[in-house]
Amino acid sequence: MLDAVTTIMGPGREVDPGLYNADLAPVPPGKRTWKVYDYASLWVAMSVCIPTYMLASGLIAGGMNWWQAVGTILLGNLIVLVPMLLNAHAGTKYGIPFPVLVRSSFGVRGANVPALLRALVACGWFGIQTWIGGQAIASMLRVVWPGAAVHPETTWICFFSFWLLNMLVIWRGIDTIRLLEGIAAPLMLGVGLLLLWWITNKAGGLGPVFSAPAKFHSNAEFFRFFVPSLTGMVGFWSTVALNIPDFTRYAENQRAQALGQTLGLPLAMTVYSFIGVAVTSASAVLFGAPIWDPVALIGRFNQPAVALIALIAILIATLNTNVAANVVSPSNDFSNLNPRLISFRTGGLITGVIGVLLMPWKLMSSYGSYITGWLVGYSGLLGPVAGIMIADYFIVRRRSLRVGDLYVRGGAYEFQRGFNPRAVWSLLVGIFVALIGLVVPSLGWLYSYAWFVGFAVSAIVYIVLMKGEADAE
Repeated sequence: MLDAVTTIMGPGREVDPGLYNADLAPVPPGKRTWKVYDYASLWVAMSVCIPTYMLASGLIAGGMNWWQAVGTILLGNLIVLVPMLLNAHAGTKYGIPFPVLVRSSFGVRGANVPALLRALVACGWFGIQTWIGGQAIASMLRVVWPGAAVHPETTWICFFSFWLLNMLVIWRGIDTIRLLEGIAAPLMLGVGLLLLWWITNKAGGLGPVFSAPAKFHSNAEFFRFFVPSLTGMVGFWSTVALNIPDFTRYAENQRAQALGQTLGLPLAMTVYSFIGVAVTSASAVLFGAPIWDPVALIGRFNQPAVALIALIAILIATLNTNVAANVVSPSNDFSNLNPRLISFRTGGLITGVIGVLLMPWKLMSSYGSYITGWLVGYSGLLGPVAGIMIADYFIVRRRSLRVGDLYVRGGAYEFQRGFNPRAVWSLLVGIFVALIGLVVPSLGWLYSYAWFVGFAVSAIVYIVLMKGEADAE
């Protein structure tokens, strides 16, 4: 793999061991084989999961009717598709992953700043998925041992049991769940269809679901909920909008990744979200109030065997998704801080501990905490990063990077001791403006648009500060 960099370094230059390993090296053109189908199927696999279901069900619980919820999700995914495709371009053109691409804007050492922000969000998602898995175990216990429900500590025992299972998988290596790869999405799709079939039969078909009105009494009331909800939809995939080069570096050409993502992301999210919307709407008809948590809803099944099978499917799919999507990236980010002291295993343990410290039970305590608290909140951290990356690549550098300099000290992306202070200041200003509404009520509207505000402010500040920077050749 070293040849992949050596060929572009030029004579007399060598990569810095602290900036290079086989995982970070550019993918050689001969190994860029992913086609349209690969990217479309990738998005199907990533979209069909419990958080997607709860994204949709949370909108129904918040007062939307079915078409308002589905429309909000579709619009949000069409919006986030734009920065997704823009950041994907460099990965495809140069074969480089996110941690390397972001060096062109933040510096070869400063790239750790956005990488750690993304890692922190991944830790939060790890905690959320672990909480969901623990809830599934607790529900399984109640099916096979009803007496367990009377013990309040059961929930915590199940949560930390599932946490330990995740830590065991990390310690033994990702290969321990390789057999589960590819079955998580079908399992969750099956659970969703089972819920849809069961509850619509109970509710008298889809007619009552589609006829259920929204709970908003005015347009102003609707938009007060719609705006932060739309921001939350964008925030849901704002993590992958940053590290999408990790996937598109394997694309055979720009058309393959762009068309595959355009076909896969909005369609998969909208279709699976519709299941969450329909099921939650039907639960409101059946039980008098919407039940947005699918694990809690499965607990209402009258057939213990069916409920047990559904909960086992959720457990397996959650374990697989959690380790693959929420552990690998932050483990590598933490390891990259000091490769000699922090191994992948140690990075995974750090991820697990931070995931608990972020208290996922509070993040998932209600649809409001999940959408307007968690999703909108962290979008204010990641939107500015996306704005800086896109402004740097398309405006400052005009899609031209010195790839060899991304792997050396003292090159074009050294800036000041490896940090680009202009990028750091742009990031801080964007985050400040995006999140100031949390503490200044009169500016609360800025927080409602956190991702959009952070993206725009950081991009503009970065372009102004970088004016006069020599174009990379």
